[in-house]
Amino acid sequence: MPLIAQTIVSPHRKRRSPLRILRRILHSTSAVSAVELGLAMPFLMGLALTGTEVVNLALIHVRLNQLAITVADNASRAKQTQVNGAPQFREYDVNQVFRAAALQGEDLGIPTRGRIILSSLQVNSSGGQWIAWQRCWGKNTWPSRYGPQGTGATGTAFKGMGYTSTKMTADAGTAIMFVEIAYDYKPFFLGSVIPSKLIRKEAALYVRDDRDLTQIYNPAPTQPVASC
Repeated sequence: MPLIAQTIVSPHRKRRSPLRILRRILHSTSAVSAVELGLAMPFLMGLALTGTEVVNLALIHVRLNQLAITVADNASRAKQTQVNGAPQFREYDVNQVFRAAALQGEDLGIPTRGRIILSSLQVNSSGGQWIAWQRCWGKNTWPSRYGPQGTGATGTAFKGMGYTSTKMTADAGTAIMFVEIAYDYKPFFLGSVIPSKLIRKEAALYVRDDRDLTQIYNPAPTQPVASC
């Protein structure tokens, strides 16, 4: 007669209570590193995002500052040599300066999120400072801090340009190419930590060599005027 193996479960065997299982889990040291990493992950992610945002803001400040210097430098050099008379600065030259700025700041979205204001600071007939002409580029409508074209045309009340207490002033017979950039900064991730803000940068350079300062010329074929 074949033998049949049987497992006899004692009715008196105790089941593990939930309290005992919980106590065992609390005393377990398995996967401690994974648990600690999971607990620390929200803090680490927040720290990483904040660092990325701060670095991005710093880079934008540097790039806008360099862009303002480049625009002022290009505007101070541009001219068309004339056989009889001083070299002329043209609307074509203004547009070329702004095209160069568009290429340099292409990934910043300057045309839609910024505005570049180029002013010619000169001396008026009274010996005072004067914004002889002003050109703008960008879809935004922020005005110059120092007034529109024609500010200071007469008298000596207008003291010059520059946000510091010491204003920049042009000398007689020459001009300063003064550049203002206004940029609408929007954060990547942390709008509540680093909110959207308007960043402004300025740069200025004297006109290189001689130039006819009476006006901006627009010979044929005429070019669009980047008026403000």
